[in-house]
Amino acid sequence: MNEIQLKYGCNPNQKPSRIFMENGDLPLQVLNGNPGYINFMDALNGYQLVRELKAATGLCAATSFKHVSPAGAAVCTTLVVAYEKARNADPLSSYGDFIALSDKCDVATANAIKPLVSDGVIAPNYDSDALEILITKRKGNYNVIKIDPDYTPAPIERRQIYGVTFEQGRNELLIEKSMLDNVVTKHTNIPDAAKTDLLVALITLKYTQSNSVVYAYNGVSIGVGAGQQSRVACTRLAGDKADDYFKRLGVPQRGVSLASDAFFPFADNIERAKESGVAYIAQPGGSIRDEEVIEACDKHGIAMAFTGARLFHH
Repeated sequence: MNEIQLKYGCNPNQKPSRIFMENGDLPLQVLNGNPGYINFMDALNGYQLVRELKAATGLCAATSFKHVSPAGAAVCTTLVVAYEKARNADPLSSYGDFIALSDKCDVATANAIKPLVSDGVIAPNYDSDALEILITKRKGNYNVIKIDPDYTPAPIERRQIYGVTFEQGRNELLIEKSMLDNVVTKHTNIPDAAKTDLLVALITLKYTQSNSVVYAYNGVSIGVGAGQQSRVACTRLAGDKADDYFKRLGVPQRGVSLASDAFFPFADNIERAKESGVAYIAQPGGSIRDEEVIEACDKHGIAMAFTGARLFHH
């Protein structure tokens, strides 16, 4: 199948609507339900995120997507715990989410999904018993999508805005621990657990509407500031979400990691990050005020790595 007709686009007045492949078959199957335009956008962005998290960490990964940005993402040794952590990162924003899973959905994960308000799930496969659990949701209309894990997209991507076609190479940047080697602060020690958290934050940023900043802790993106015009607004928004996460968790708020999709233009971002227990930062660097930002990190005992890689996503 190379085409799926949709009920409508982003809004009910936007008809006709479809997803299709110009060449070959779609790399996915709808096993249940009738996913819409935004559902597919969330599903495909979310699956890319968890696929990259799995490749970067070797752990099971899950994400909770809402309106083309993640509300939460997490890695763990088991899929069900990864999903529960991702969903609980920001449960308010995750209400009515679309879930993406890096591995075959098992019964434990399906049972965790079953009682929650969600629009659907995408995964590379499903245990038969897990599928039976999922298709009972929403009076039998729950959206379940299976995607080919071996699918490789074309290297050039296109989209239209106002009738004008945009074309660019896909963002195939490989995010790995070596990106964290250029530590520019006096405090240089970034433990392995913090490096994993920074990878989670960076890969989450890659699929978050820019401007964006992500806080991460214990393998979970606990605060996502998406689509803000001001970077410090991202830092504040994501920091507020991180603060709420720690209040729910009831543990000391320290040892938090933070990543930014572009450089910090002012040291006010560091001051706000410190309020939320940030001890480790990854950002591209390249601001004319880099030295001010480094000085602020040194003042607060924060270790910061310059990745040299911008991660804008629109």
